[in-house]
Amino acid sequence: MTKEQQNPWKTLKSEEVFNTPWISVTKHDVITPAGTTGLYGTVHFKGLAIGVLVLDEDYNTWIVGQYRYPINAYSWEIPEGGGDPKLPPIESAKRELLEETGIKANQWTELLHMHLSNSATDEYAIIFVAKDLSFHQANPDEEEDLIIKKIPFSDLYEMVMKSEITDSLTVAAALKAKILMDKGEL
Repeated sequence: MTKEQQNPWKTLKSEEVFNTPWISVTKHDVITPAGTTGLYGTVHFKGLAIGVLVLDEDYNTWIVGQYRYPINAYSWEIPEGGGDPKLPPIESAKRELLEETGIKANQWTELLHMHLSNSATDEYAIIFVAKDLSFHQANPDEEEDLIIKKIPFSDLYEMVMKSEITDSLTVAAALKAKILMDKGEL
């Protein structure tokens, strides 16, 4: 095992202090890599984060706007939501896209995998590109108050570059997609 593969932290005791159907929070008594005692809190996400960058033949995309309680602000983002880790991620992506936008896609490509905040959480995301679209009725979850907007991908990219969009899945998807488009690979 190489040095970068070795865990320099030692856990003395762990205690779950909060639990919901979506997350759990655990307090850990630890010995740090420096050899001192400390506390570490971690958030475990019970689902997989799923994002979908939608592209039509003219490189238009669809974004979803909603008020996000944790940041106390309105957020424009690609269609996204939680996926059941027991199901193939593509199934969760198809469900989220249809629920939030009413869009079905015949062509799906994995765009990227990412950890969203690995200093304190284990939340893991998979983002897909959806193409070859058909349009149906959206059916968002009852607690979602969504606005759906069709815009050129170039506008989405500019919104990300101007920090008008700060959602991590949307930022990562737009930046990687732009690089792949510039290389003729998307």
